[in-house]
Amino acid sequence: MSNLIIDNISMRFDLPNGSAVQALKNVSLELKEGELLSVLGPSGCGKTTLLNILAGFLAPTEGQIVLGGKRVSGPGPERGMVFQQGALFEWMSVKKNIDFGPRMKGMPEKERDAITTHLLQTVGLKDFGDKAVYELSGGMQQRVALARCLANDPDVILMDEPLGALDALTREKMQGLVLKLWKETGKTVILITHSVEEALLLGERLLVMAPRPGRIFKEYRLPFAERGVGQDLRAVKKSEGFAETREEILSMIWGMEEEIMGRSETSE
Repeated sequence: MSNLIIDNISMRFDLPNGSAVQALKNVSLELKEGELLSVLGPSGCGKTTLLNILAGFLAPTEGQIVLGGKRVSGPGPERGMVFQQGALFEWMSVKKNIDFGPRMKGMPEKERDAITTHLLQTVGLKDFGDKAVYELSGGMQQRVALARCLANDPDVILMDEPLGALDALTREKMQGLVLKLWKETGKTVILITHSVEEALLLGERLLVMAPRPGRIFKEYRLPFAERGVGQDLRAVKKSEGFAETREEILSMIWGMEEEIMGRSETSE
């Protein structure tokens, strides 16, 4: 089992003026293989810092990340990342973007083609394989980014605001695709978002983080992601408990934002 353990992670950034920012403090969590986690919180709560530590881009000042019994010490193919902007190779075709990882590993062309064809079908781009990335819409580009991540067959998919730049209709379609891929692949998925509604739809587990220092404030276990697989997400938003939970979390985060603003005004 490729369980993911976040073991007492703290992250401090030392500044040139001699002061320091405690971005995260004593964050601990265990995710079982195949769980879907969304992470919310006000600006400055350390969401992206935590994701970068999970990806291996940052080394924590305290604690450790353990995946499948092995300590994470840097980036690795067992953890795939999907960014807000797709970070795609715009001069390459869609196919070449998707098969980039397997190609770098030296996988035979026949195997790469089979994987690419399957993923193009899976993300709804089967007729776009030969298109250049710059010819695609933002939503299509994020589909390519998801397919490219899946082509490496990671155990964990890390998503940093992957749908934040999309219009509302495209975003809803992509939310449905994320749920479909989660259920079909059985991957562990961690998604950072600023949208409470999106966090409710795409998190069977949901963390609300508090800032200064960044820490887990509250965790929810929710039914909406499971309800949303293959279903109309607008109907899920109308289902029992959705609106009440959304308002509860919004009030929580607004309270944190007001506290941050109060501190800022006091310090001026």
